[in-house]
Amino acid sequence: MEAKDLEFFKEYLTQMIDDIQRQGEATIEEMSDHVEYYSDPADRASAESDRTFTLRLRDRDRKLIKKINEALDRIEDGTFGVCEDCDEEIGIPRLKARPMTTLCIECKSRREEEERLRGD
Repeated sequence: MEAKDLEFFKEYLTQMIDDIQRQGEATIEEMSDHVEYYSDPADRASAESDRTFTLRLRDRDRKLIKKINEALDRIEDGTFGVCEDCDEEIGIPRLKARPMTTLCIECKSRREEEERLRGD
């Protein structure tokens, strides 16, 4: 992969982390600022459900940041964009769609098919 491509992905991944952290900070701010009292149990349940959903999204973001950091590490050690199964180069279009990926589309498809056959 060319240096300009690596620089593009480094900036793209770094921007993704910044965006996720900004969303997390906004969530904390929003949850801290809103202390509401509900007289209706249904309203309270709805608000708790929304809060739980938001926290699940932030937890998914936390896991995504870990994957993004691993991709940034691969950029630094020279393994970014190389399939971990077949050692072939992962295509730029796939990396643009999923820059944290470690598998080319063929190997990912094969793994998914194997998982489907096993019932995972």
